[in-house]
Formats: sequence, structure tokens, C-alpha cells
Amino acid sequence: MTLLKAFSLLSLILALAGCSTAPTRAVKTYQSGEKAEHAKLIYSVVDAQIFTRLGEEPGPRIPQNRFYVVQISISNSGNKNAPIGPMTLVDDSGKMYPELADGTNIPRWLGVVRTVDPAQTETGYIVFDAPSAHYKLRVTDETDEEDVFVDMPLNFLHEQMNHSMATVPDERTAPNKR
Repeated sequence: MTLLKAFSLLSLILALAGCSTAPTRAVKTYQSGEKAEHAKLIYSVVDAQIFTRLGEEPGPRIPQNRFYVVQISISNSGNKNAPIGPMTLVDDSGKMYPELADGTNIPRWLGVVRTVDPAQTETGYIVFDAPSAHYKLRVTDETDEEDVFVDMPLNFLHEQMNHSMATVPDERTAPNKR
């Protein structure tokens, strides 16, 4: 094989390799407070608070970093029950922090296995253990065709140095208003 033929073959291989790229996933990012739509579910981050611990003495929960407690509302615009998948905090460098499976000391915790009925809305709290930073809440996972994020700006006004969460009224025990 001549040098010219070898160079031509190598050029052709490199050109073809440059044309093949891995498929990219669509990415949608919404601002906190906006309605983030994915499939038939509509997510809305209502509030986020940061805690250094949760619960009262003698045994409060202590995080490895900080507890991020996110109040979220999820509506189903479909005509059948829809599962609500796990969510993840993603920092600016791409590091991911999964939702915690333990809701101890979290009032109105949404739980781990959750669904929302057709034309209904579920509202509650999810919790993460992550360092203080700017995050996006990822409401989709790697099996979805697109990534949907809700931008959650870092706001130290919401960082609670004590362990007490803001009082959340419980509909089951609240007096009826007439």
C-alpha cells in the first residue's frame, strides 16, 4: 500500500468517525416557581429550606452536609394514575445528590413510593443531604427521553441554623374553617 493510499484511508476513517456522535438528550430548565412539565406531570418548587439538623434533642438527625428540604407540588394532567419518580439535586459541576429515602422529622414528606391520581395534585416535602451550593432539581431520570430541571438559586436566607422546620399545618388536625 502506498503512502498516499494509507493517508487517504486514514483521512476517510477520521472523517467518518467525526460524523458519528452520540445522541444528545433534550434539556429543559425552568426557574423555581415556574411549572416544569414532563410527560403528564407538572412540577412546581414552592420553597426550599436548608437545615443543619432535623428533630429535637436528644436524638436529632445530623446530615453529612446540609439537609435541603424542598416543598414541591406535582399535578397530573393525564387521565390515569402516574408514578412520581425519584428526584436529584445536581450542582453546577454535574455532581448529583439523590433524594433521601428517610423522611423522619419531615412533616408532609412525600415518601418514596408515590403516585398522583388523574387531575389531582400532590404537595409535600422531599429531602436531600448536600453541601451548600447552587443546584438544579432534576425531576427526570436516565430512562426518560429528556432531562427536566428546576433551577434552585442558593439563598442563605432559607438556611436554618436550628433544627426546627417552619410549622406546616396538618389538614387532618387543623380546625375546620367556616
